[in-house]
Amino acid sequence: MANRMARYDVRNDGAGPYAVFCCDRCSREYRTQPDVKATIGNEVGKNVLGGLLRNIPLVGGAIASGIQGQNQRYSRTMTPGQLDDAWKQVKDSFHECPTCQQIVCNSDWDAQANCCAQDSPRKGEIAEAQAQQAAGVAKGMANAFGLGGIFKGAGQAIKRAEASMARCPADGTLADPGTGFCPECGAQMVQPSVATCPSCGKPTGGAKFCPECGAKVEPAQAASTKCPSCGTETEGAKFCPNCGNKMA
Repeated sequence: MANRMARYDVRNDGAGPYAVFCCDRCSREYRTQPDVKATIGNEVGKNVLGGLLRNIPLVGGAIASGIQGQNQRYSRTMTPGQLDDAWKQVKDSFHECPTCQQIVCNSDWDAQANCCAQDSPRKGEIAEAQAQQAAGVAKGMANAFGLGGIFKGAGQAIKRAEASMARCPADGTLADPGTGFCPECGAQMVQPSVATCPSCGKPTGGAKFCPECGAKVEPAQAASTKCPSCGTETEGAKFCPNCGNKMA
């Protein structure tokens, strides 16, 4: 929960002023409810008071007009007390990141790491989960409109493209083949294995059948990243970080 108030804007649709609080990360808006009862009560009170003041000789009419002219129904200002009450309505939807100090909503908050998703050590994992969720929604819509086959083909193309890129073993970041170190965390990148057709030797791009000659391509067994000498995980290094043995 945020200890300080998120950035806000005061608006009015004719029922009294209300506040709209915004997330610093995604700018998602959280609208509060105007105090309609207080607005109506304020207007009734001013009208009654104005009517009484008009009975005062000489100055009563001028004072009454000034009071009645301040219509709270269309006011775009809030008192500090009104603003505090409005903030209490949506406060549980915001958090203050201890790393970047931004006030973010629940959608941009990593509860496990207790910081915003952008500064979370699980950023790669979160991004992958969000991508899978978005893909699931898109797939459902495609099936609803009878476009499931097109979506499946696009998904296979994406998988082949990912298979041809270097991947970070720490946070899953993808980069161009040949990239030595992860641009996000600095870990050594694992380079893609280039699959070739056993019949004609052409690159297959991860396809089950060679796009050049049509021969069936058996999936290659992933090379072990453990040192054959001591069993230490090398994460793609050319030499074992534990015993110095050269990896094949």
